[in-house]
Amino acid sequence: MSEDCTPWPQVALGDFCEFKYGKSLPEAMRSGGAVPVYGSNGVVGSHDIAITMGPTIVVGRKGSYGEVNFSPVACWPIDTTYYIDKTATDVDLAWLRHTLVGLGLNTMNKAAAVPGLNRDDAYRARLVRPPLLEQRRIAAILDQAETLRAQRRAAIAQLDSLGRAIFLEMFGDVVGNPKTFPKMPLASFSTISTGSTPGRENGAYFGGTIPWVKTTEVCGEEIAFTEEMLTQEGLKAIRGKLHPVGSIAVAMYGQGQTRGRCGLLSISAATNQACGVIYPSESHEPTFLFAQLKLSYERLRALGRGGNQENLNLQLLGGFEVLLPSLQMQREFLLRSSSLDFLKASHRAALTKLDELFASLQHRAFRGEL
Repeated sequence: MSEDCTPWPQVALGDFCEFKYGKSLPEAMRSGGAVPVYGSNGVVGSHDIAITMGPTIVVGRKGSYGEVNFSPVACWPIDTTYYIDKTATDVDLAWLRHTLVGLGLNTMNKAAAVPGLNRDDAYRARLVRPPLLEQRRIAAILDQAETLRAQRRAAIAQLDSLGRAIFLEMFGDVVGNPKTFPKMPLASFSTISTGSTPGRENGAYFGGTIPWVKTTEVCGEEIAFTEEMLTQEGLKAIRGKLHPVGSIAVAMYGQGQTRGRCGLLSISAATNQACGVIYPSESHEPTFLFAQLKLSYERLRALGRGGNQENLNLQLLGGFEVLLPSLQMQREFLLRSSSLDFLKASHRAALTKLDELFASLQHRAFRGEL
């Protein structure tokens, strides 16, 4: 809102912005130059020719429809995307990028068969349009908050790298096994199970107090809370399958990078059918096995290739081989990595607060209150 308290105008997105169609560029035709090639979910390659003019907003049209990415340089958005550059709008692109995220474009799909974003639906969305100088001021605030979030995420990634370095120093590469530790398939020393989903048509199954894990929550970290909770009736509908603390969930299905990711249950929880769940025996410390499976993400993911669907199953998971060092060595690894876990928890808590702050700032900016 302006200093003289005059409300900023509310306009339709299509009044000042055009979603231009990206252009097909098959992987075999990408030259590998300095120009980034964008798909609906971000950079997918590089080329030597750009089709946009300078910094560009890229919006997913198909696949990860409604996802918003930003290229600081001219780029090549492919045909699963829309793009907005300086030829497509007269507003500040940094402000517009943040505003588009707040519009919820990924909820506008109306296609029955192939999910996608129709730009006419996006054009009808209404928003507050501040003057250009205010746009730049708002964008600067949001950019600063986003930078702080990125710094926290980078710190967590560095700590993860240190944890991997400790593992490799003590045990070597899991595949090459240079220190010749015993290797055993998971099914030979652990129980492997899966979960289920209560019927969505029965509202009495959801909204209770029993954590229920979905693959979107299996992301290489401890799982301490879940988005959805089951009632006792819901748990009974999936035959009461409650996995104990220390179980390791593995995403069996999932688009993008989901399949093959692991999560360590720090709470007793049920899971959906897309999660395989490993109950380590006394020969493996759960946290050590979890660390080893995280390092084996690409190998786990590769198990699901082939056939009509790139999914894992319990048989494939049970046959997956892991190292079996002594319990003494496993516990030494946990002792050496415990300080890293403490630091990561601290950074994650700070990141959560920053995420909440950023969401609040975005909401206020979208309403013209920032």
